[in-house]
Amino acid sequence: MSAQTPFYPILMHFAARYSGYTYGEFASDFKALVESNLRCREAFGMDAVGLISDPYRETAAFGAKVSFPDEQVPRCMETLVNSMEDIALLKNPDVYKKERTLDRIKAGEALRKQVGPDVPVIGWVEGPLAESCDLAGVNEVLLKIFMEPDFVKRLTEKIMPTAKDFARAQVEAGCDIIGVGDAICSQIDVENYREFVKEKHQELFEYIHSLGAKVKLHICGNITHLLDDIREVKPDIVDLDWMVDMDHARDTLGGDIIRCGNLDPVSVIQDLSPQEIGDETKQLCQNEEGRPFIFSGGCEITVNTPVENLKAMRLASLNQ
Repeated sequence: MSAQTPFYPILMHFAARYSGYTYGEFASDFKALVESNLRCREAFGMDAVGLISDPYRETAAFGAKVSFPDEQVPRCMETLVNSMEDIALLKNPDVYKKERTLDRIKAGEALRKQVGPDVPVIGWVEGPLAESCDLAGVNEVLLKIFMEPDFVKRLTEKIMPTAKDFARAQVEAGCDIIGVGDAICSQIDVENYREFVKEKHQELFEYIHSLGAKVKLHICGNITHLLDDIREVKPDIVDLDWMVDMDHARDTLGGDIIRCGNLDPVSVIQDLSPQEIGDETKQLCQNEEGRPFIFSGGCEITVNTPVENLKAMRLASLNQ
């Protein structure tokens, strides 16, 4: 990464449109994803490239049908898991033989070849609770946490081998960081995080570390209540959304975990003028000077963000 404040916004639909692709093409064809990442890296001075596209890579590999609307997030068309019996019958897929997981692996190989050895390539896997929701439905999983906790525990346990296999495949493809997306965790309290997720996070992170890669944990939303426990599972990087106080997060997470964030993607990055965004950027970057920090939005940059606004972010971070 550069000597300046490292800059890595999450770009998906924005990257696709900027590069002349539909979101459907970006999510379903690794060549579109790779070209979009490379074009955005050149245009906006991004210090890394990544494989994030949508939540349904593993879900499709498990057997779910996924559709790819041109200008919307891919959609999972069915719920695979509705009962304990369904969990027992769920088979962990070969990630090299399933179309959507293989597509991401190919993207990792292509990006590593294009950017060379010195630019971080960030892979992506679904976290255990997020993937459980992808397979069984968000409302159903949240209800079963209270009504049928053994269902949730068994499902998160069942999918762990695939998370590990997919992470390993991406590391072998050339990724040196693996993003773990578990956004649904912002919607549960700390007691349920400890009961259903924390040990799984620790297990997965330790496995990724054993491969020689770093871990980037992404839980958008307000995770202030989870920060103490996140410190204990030891990700290398934590994405922090705009509602999390960065100073409090630094005090809680400590100096060994890199915080990534955290301008509001809508009310600031999308809606303000370039000058106003520049002012917000300088204030945040100056506050983080000398601390372990990656400059980004609190979550994904929206597709309707003006190009000039994203350029203003990067320019201001270089001239703080």
